[in-house]
This record gives sequence, structure tokens and C-alpha cells, in this order.
Amino acid sequence: MQRAQQLERADSEEFDICIIGGGATGAGCLLDAQSRGLKAILIEKHDFASETSSKSTKLIHGGVRYLEQAVKKADLNQYHMVKKALHERLTLIRNAPHLAHPLALLTPCMSWMEGIYYTAGLKMYDALSGDLSLGRSEWLNKEQALKRNPSLIHKIHSAVLYYDGQLNDARYNMSLVKTAMRYGAVALNHAEARDFEKDAEGRLAVLHVRDVLTGRLLRVRSRLFINATGPFADRIRLLANPGMGRRMRVSKGVHIIVPGDLMRSDTAILVPKTDDGRVVFIIPYNGKLMIGTTETETELTDQEPVVERAEVDYLIEYVNRYFEIPLSADQVIAGFAGLRPLLQADPNANSKELVRDHEVEVDPTSGLVSILGGKWTTYRLMAMDTIDKSYELLGRERTPCVTDTIRLVGADGYAEDFWKVLCQKYEVPELVAQHLNRQYGTESLEIARLMVERPEWREPLWEGLPHTPAEVVFVVRAEMAQTLKDVLARRFGLELTDWRTSDRIAETVADLMAAELNWSDDDRRKAVRDYHAEIDWFRKSAGLILPSATV
Repeated sequence: MQRAQQLERADSEEFDICIIGGGATGAGCLLDAQSRGLKAILIEKHDFASETSSKSTKLIHGGVRYLEQAVKKADLNQYHMVKKALHERLTLIRNAPHLAHPLALLTPCMSWMEGIYYTAGLKMYDALSGDLSLGRSEWLNKEQALKRNPSLIHKIHSAVLYYDGQLNDARYNMSLVKTAMRYGAVALNHAEARDFEKDAEGRLAVLHVRDVLTGRLLRVRSRLFINATGPFADRIRLLANPGMGRRMRVSKGVHIIVPGDLMRSDTAILVPKTDDGRVVFIIPYNGKLMIGTTETETELTDQEPVVERAEVDYLIEYVNRYFEIPLSADQVIAGFAGLRPLLQADPNANSKELVRDHEVEVDPTSGLVSILGGKWTTYRLMAMDTIDKSYELLGRERTPCVTDTIRLVGADGYAEDFWKVLCQKYEVPELVAQHLNRQYGTESLEIARLMVERPEWREPLWEGLPHTPAEVVFVVRAEMAQTLKDVLARRFGLELTDWRTSDRIAETVADLMAAELNWSDDDRRKAVRDYHAEIDWFRKSAGLILPSATV
């Protein structure tokens, strides 16, 4: 997966489809198109899953709140959207069982009437799942609920247990890209779409791309261009045709992270209602506890969204309404903020309706195809609809979609105890082996072989941490990680859950990357300095006082 080879192919070959945007939808389109026999390329301005697709609640779900709204408002569109998402959960888990799994959640009830209400709603949730259920819901009495999750406030009346799915979003995204490349697709991160060339009829023919890392300019020739840039979709739409109306609105969602031992259970909690009509999840994730999310409509900028102190206080307040032992803001160890693409139903009207489902839009003037809206759980359906439409526009007989049965890299041969092979055959420490199995599945063998090649690469990057130098080298060589943030935020996911440790290991990671990528001493120093500054910015924005790792 050498990036230099991808650059050469991008500049010299001609493609059936060029996808702009390397999040879940773009990666899904790449795999769908290439696996059907179309020649496809993906261009991403920053890194794969660098925006919305790595900032989710890490849930594969139909949306309990959306179902409630569908019933209250008799909204069939919302109802069908929930049903589609529920049917997709099991597919996502089957295709990458090392990266996705069922998750038990408790909805606390403060009265008998709440118990009936939530039980009825979650039984409907079960019914919509049909034969693809991840587990049936159950109304638990107070004693049963507290046994399942002792952290719940003891004055609850009861709780409803139900099941959704959980995924490692950034790694799932990366696995989609890698799987597509195994089929022959081309993918480039840190490659910015600058402008289009059009043919005599005004149709898009060439995309001018700038390699952000070197400044090199590329001309990507393709018969069709797909805009899968999520919240940034209007930018590409207007680049292709300045006369198009805007379709997107953007909301900011925030999650905060606290130590995992603050909730003594692997059963998540759904806080069923907030004063502003949202729900809040309290979810075990990678040994930590993730709390979120907020939703605030915001303006789109190029600056990475950050957690603010008011958002920390908002989430802590709702957790403490349902936790027996209250949390405080000084227990927050990290957080992240993402932008959600919200689709306006009618760009020409002053409508406030924001659609959670997706739409495939075709610009009749430029020929640009835009996939708008949607959510992680339905990424595969979004890609399928987009590639189906692409076949029509290319004038080709449509080949059926097969992504429902394509197992992603690392899934073949995977088992929950596959980590034992790493321990027995390669003498990988147990903590590291279990981590690698969950992150890479059977691809973890390649990392284990690096440890044999260089025994010093098997030592943890920090005491108690499962990440090793071998893992850094692997993601640079095999996954096109080019920056510290690529490694720490997306490939490892550590930045999102532990600011202090990410800050501490940045220099060691930079040393390893410098050797692999031929960075100069100045490049390495700048990378470390910029990363430390970014972590400090995250802390200050969130109003959190944490010990500095750099002092």
C-alpha cells in the first residue's frame, strides 16, 4: 500500500469512477464500485476517516430516538430509515467481526409508566429488526438492572435492556479502503481536489488534485465523479457547478472520555431524554468510558471542531442524573467533536426539515453525482444506491452489489481467541496480542512478524499501553499513515480517548515515522511541536486542566 505507487496510478491511468471524500461513504463507494468491476479511485483531502467518520458515537444502530419521532409524528420516512439501519447492523458485524460486535444497553426508568413506555418502544425496535436481531429487549426490575450495571442511580424504578452494535469507526473505514485496494482500486489520502476540467458539453472530465504533502499536481481522468464529502458536500457541488443551490446544514456533536473504571459494567446506558429533546449514551469503549453526544447547528469551517467547556458540563450534568456516584469535569481525560451532515429537503425553500436519510443527487449540467446525508450504519446502502445510479449514468448494464458478503481485511480466519496464536507462535505479550486482534484481526500476524524481525519493536510505547513500535511501522507501511495525527488519532484511535498518553508518546512515534518516511530532523521536530500544540489547544478549549506531558 505504498503511497508513491498510488500517486503514479492516479496521474497516469483513466478511471470509470473518481470518488471525492475518504470517509465511510466514500470508502464504501470505492469498495462497491471496484468489487463490481468498475475501475475506481478515491481522493481524500486529509486522511481516511479524518472528519465525521472517526467522530461518531461508535454505534451501529437504527436510532431509538428516530423511531420515537417516527411514531409521534406518523413519519413513514423516519420509520423506513430506522428499519433499513436495523437490518444493516448484522451485516456490518459479519463483515468485520474484529471491528464490530453487539452491545447491550440499559434505558433507566424512573417510574412504572416510563417502564411501559420504553418497553413498548424497544419491543417495536425488536420487531423492526426481524430475523436480524442482535438480541431481544427485556424489562428488568430494579434489582436486575443494578446487577447488570451497578453504577446506575439506585433510585431508579427499573430499566429496559436492549441491543445495538458497536464498531471501531476509524479502523472500519480504513479496512474498507484496504479491502477495495485488494480488488485493485486506487486510494490517496492528503490529496486535495482543487478544480475540474470539463469537456465541450460542460461535463466533468478531469479533476485537478494537489498532493498536500509535496505540492505535486495531478490530473485524475474519470468518466464519472462522485462527491462523498459529507458536511463539505456543497463545496464540491459548487466547484462543479456554481449555479447549484446549497443542500447541506451542519451540526456539531461532542463526546467526552473518562476512565473506564468509573462505570463498573460492560453494559452501556442510554439516557432516554434531555431537556432539549436528545438522548445521551454512556458507553464502554476501548477500556474507557465515552459519553455523548450534543447536537448544535454550526457553521462549516476548515478548522477542526473542538470540545468546549459548556459542552463538557452539559454532558456531565446528564450523566449525574443517572449515576449513583457523580462524575466531575476534572475526571475528563479526552474528548472529540465531529460535524454531522444534515440534508435540507428542499434547497429552494426556507424549510427547516433536516433529513437523516440519504439522497443520491445528479447535477444535469456537470454530471456530478453527490451522495448526501446518511449515517455510519447505512454507509453500505448509501454506497450501493450511488453505484447503482453510476451504472445508469455510465450507460452500462448494472452488475449486482456484493458488499453484503465481502469480508473486510483481517476478518477471514478471525476468532475472538486468535490472539493466542500471536502469543504462542510469536511470543507477543498477552495485552498487546489481545489489542492487535481487536484492531487488525488476522492482519495482526504481519505486526507480530515485525516484532520477530526487530525484537525492540515489541516493547510498549508507554508503560501499560498495548501499542508498540511494530504497530507504528505497520500502519505507515501498510495503511499510508503520513502524519502523527494519522497514527495517533485514526490508526490507533488513542488521541480521541487519552490526550495525555498521546502527547507523551508523540516524540517516540515521530522517531519511528521519520525513519520510515525519510523525514529530516526539522520535519520531525516540527511534527512533534505541532502535535503538542494541538493537544494543548484541545485541553484549553475544553477548559480542562491536565498535567502537561511536555514539561
